[in-house]
Formats: sequence, structure tokens, C-alpha cells
Amino acid sequence: MEKTTGTHFKFEETYNTSPALAEAGLQKMIEGVARNYGFKSIRLPSGAGHDAQEMAHIGPMGMIFIPSAKGISHSPDEYSAPEDIARGADVLLGSVLTLDRE
Repeated sequence: MEKTTGTHFKFEETYNTSPALAEAGLQKMIEGVARNYGFKSIRLPSGAGHDAQEMAHIGPMGMIFIPSAKGISHSPDEYSAPEDIARGADVLLGSVLTLDRE
């Protein structure tokens, strides 16, 4: 393309962040909270950059995902049912309360 249009490209890395693993104890605790509410859970890898990725540098990190229609996320086409959003909020609250007791 450069020869055809005379356009020149230069790529320069301006930001780089490392992958972050969720802390195993937090994952187990979050799964336990979900189970106590009667919810199913599975562990999912996340390839998206999240605040949690940066927070993992200063302390343990865990994430709670909720179902999205057709698995679409980080897109204007993303949709999660209000009931799933409420379940995720319940698990988040239950997790915070569990951590507060520890």
C-alpha cells in the first residue's frame, strides 16, 4: 500500500501492561458465594484489559462475570438480562461482606 498511495506507517509502542491472574483464594470465595445463592459458576479467562489488571499490582484481584447474550461483551451489541445483572450484584455484595468478616 505504501508504494501505491505514498502513505508511510510507523508503529510505536506507547503502552504495555502485563497479564494479571486472579488470586486463587478470591476465586474460590466468589464461587462459594455464588453457590450459596444457588447460582452456577464457571471460571473464565479474560483477554480484555480491566482496572483489575492494574489493581493486581497492589493487592489480590478477582472478577465476577455475568452472562451476555451470544457471548458478546465490550460492544454496543452487548446485552445482559436484568436478572443476571442482579445476580452478579448479589455475588459482589456477598463477596464484599465475606471479605469484611475475614
